[in-house]
Amino acid sequence: MCRARLLKRLLVAAAGNRSRRGFGISLVMAIAAFFALTVARRVSGQTAPPASSSPPAPAAAGSSSSIRVRVEVVNVPVTVLDKRGTPVIDLTKDDFRVYEDGKPQAIKYFLQEPQPPLWIGLILDTSNSARPILSFEKDAASEFVYDMLKGRSTKNKVFLETFDASSSIVQDFSTDPDVLNEKIRDLKAGGGKALYDAIYTACRDKMVRAGRPEETRRILVVMSDGLDVQSTHTFDEVISMAHHAETVIYTIVNSPYGFTAPSNKVLQDLAEQTGGAYFFPQANPAGADLGSGYLSHGQIGCTSQNEGLGARTGIYSAQRLANLAEAVESIGKELNDQYFIGYTPQNTNLDGTYRAIKVVALRRDVRVRAKAGYFASPE
Repeated sequence: MCRARLLKRLLVAAAGNRSRRGFGISLVMAIAAFFALTVARRVSGQTAPPASSSPPAPAAAGSSSSIRVRVEVVNVPVTVLDKRGTPVIDLTKDDFRVYEDGKPQAIKYFLQEPQPPLWIGLILDTSNSARPILSFEKDAASEFVYDMLKGRSTKNKVFLETFDASSSIVQDFSTDPDVLNEKIRDLKAGGGKALYDAIYTACRDKMVRAGRPEETRRILVVMSDGLDVQSTHTFDEVISMAHHAETVIYTIVNSPYGFTAPSNKVLQDLAEQTGGAYFFPQANPAGADLGSGYLSHGQIGCTSQNEGLGARTGIYSAQRLANLAEAVESIGKELNDQYFIGYTPQNTNLDGTYRAIKVVALRRDVRVRAKAGYFASPE
């Protein structure tokens, strides 16, 4: 039945009600029934246009439902030094070339200021062998912390770890130098020595979680003589974990002149294979008198007098100990005067393989330090 005929019949029925009040009610009910039927037909699809079988049009650019493509960018903090070891700070993007697995890469961005924040792990040797020089390690560490966390608005963070037979996070990441300094001053020497475990743990538990790699600079500063007698992890495992955490390692040898050992080479390799630097503050020969140095065991022979002066236990003069603080200061200068290079790798496969990075500066007579590489993983 068409809607016009239906409405007519409803009106006739309403007119049949003889009372005025009854007629009004009947008329309202008739009209309501008519419109209810109309709405029901539209909902059921009798009056709606047929559905289209074609896919919906793509969302407009910039809308909240538009498709977003994730672009991987590799960040590379770079230090450039002249012959004297002073940071070179006047280079431009065109002065650098970047290679990944030997293949040139196009530099996507280049920064010098502002730099991404530093997330630093400070690892101190508190084993028995470090006991005679622990107070000087503390002084150097405190100075380094205050230098890296200058200003109330700093975004840099430092955590403190120590190791002897085992490693321990003494203070988690903090922007407060006073909190860190208090923990440094309370350190005491213990027994044993597990250097590799300390570095491995720092990378795995702290540096991997230290912000996004493209937004931070991850650094470990290690003070030790390089000896390891109790670690459960190997040197190769430490290097692999440092690469996974995209962490650069700076090492400072706390051994005195005349006490060189294969362990010194360990610290050098840790730095070189992660893009960091190796410092041996006491490598230069000491003077023959206590005013300019200390008497090492190889300087006048292993005599009772020489041993009595404490060379075997590492007693230093103030001049020699000042070199430890100078090494820490040098690291601070490097980190404060870095370039920050980013590129999108030509090899876009996120297959979990390790990619070696090499950064070359075109200026002559300069040295370049940069992150050694990264693992191409989706996470």
